[in-house]
Amino acid sequence: MTADKHNKNLYNIGVSYKKADATIRGKFSISKENQVALLEEAKSNGVDGIFVLSTCNRTEIMGFAAHPFQLISLLCKYSNGAIEEFAAVSNVYKDNDAIRHLFRMGTGLDSQILGDYEIVGQLRQAFKLAKEVGTVNAYFERLLNHVMQASKRVKNETKLSSGTTSVSYAAVQYIIENLPDYNLKDILVFGLGKMGKHTCKNLAEYTQNKTVRLINRTEDKAIEFVKEHPAIQKAKFENLNKEIANTDVLIVSTGASEATIKREHVLTNNELLILDLSMPANVSKEVADLPNVTLVNVDELSKITDQTLAIRQQEIPEAEKIIQTHKNEFKEWLSHRKFTPAITALKESLIIIQQDEIAFHKKKIKNFDESQAEVITSRFIQKITTQFVKHLKTEETSINTSIEVMAKVFGATLETIHAEDN
Repeated sequence: MTADKHNKNLYNIGVSYKKADATIRGKFSISKENQVALLEEAKSNGVDGIFVLSTCNRTEIMGFAAHPFQLISLLCKYSNGAIEEFAAVSNVYKDNDAIRHLFRMGTGLDSQILGDYEIVGQLRQAFKLAKEVGTVNAYFERLLNHVMQASKRVKNETKLSSGTTSVSYAAVQYIIENLPDYNLKDILVFGLGKMGKHTCKNLAEYTQNKTVRLINRTEDKAIEFVKEHPAIQKAKFENLNKEIANTDVLIVSTGASEATIKREHVLTNNELLILDLSMPANVSKEVADLPNVTLVNVDELSKITDQTLAIRQQEIPEAEKIIQTHKNEFKEWLSHRKFTPAITALKESLIIIQQDEIAFHKKKIKNFDESQAEVITSRFIQKITTQFVKHLKTEETSINTSIEVMAKVFGATLETIHAEDN
């Protein structure tokens, strides 16, 4: 199901939670700045279709290439991952498999927690960035549009997202299930990115804890957030050490490229539960090794299941049906897009014949009804092109062979199309 006419295939390459642990995924994560640089390099090398997705659960590149190594080398260049490491934990999908993988991601079937739709927003952002850089083509525009349509239908028409969970939700569930007096514990959330916001909202929704505090490096954002969420209290960034010393649970969601909680930040001997929601990890190994610290990372949180997962499993076949519908629609568009130039060329060739014949008979036949002849011959042209479309749509039809035959019959215009396709 390729759309490229320069001997390239569609590939999806990357690492995900399926084969790579949090540490390895951290190595292959790509910063926003490096994502732009990667796309710019691809663009300068003549790539007209590529985008990058980098989240806590996966880093993937999807694009057209003569060989997947072109994309793999870009991934390794703009991350801290090595090619040898990639080979051990990678996924490489080609053409139909790449498309199927994208549909499964966009509908929550491939999420670490089944039915988690956080990936949908992340996909949109990845696509938006690629569009801004100029590496999105018509193929990707249409493909992502179908993925988003399928995603919306799966969410609205199935129970795949019932009792929606995410890493931020799992963090709150972990606290509820493992701390008997969780409503009385002091909880500190450090970081107000998307994950931090969701965590604060989930704490407010699923607990009655009145001692949840929020610290963010940019204080203005924290001030605005607590105005809208009065159940959350704001603390000052310069008091981070003191706040950690007085808390029972520290939730780290800073999303930095290196550790933001180091040994010098933990000056207490009290029991401290740390939930690190960041990727790569934002809590240093020195902190994790402290005897009074219990550290839970993204991978451990994602193992949390609830009763809704059983319901979600039952919804997979229905979700797959919806995906198949939209994949078929995309395939139909792709097929039509591939042979439209040939149909247009055939029609143009037939019109030239039509005009020549009408001009010839106009000279030969007295009182020749030119308009009537044009109506009749135009209907012939329409019927011939319609039959040719039906022929090209047939599963066993070789489009290139068919165009070659028509080129021999109708001449130069179709020969040009055939040459371009090859």
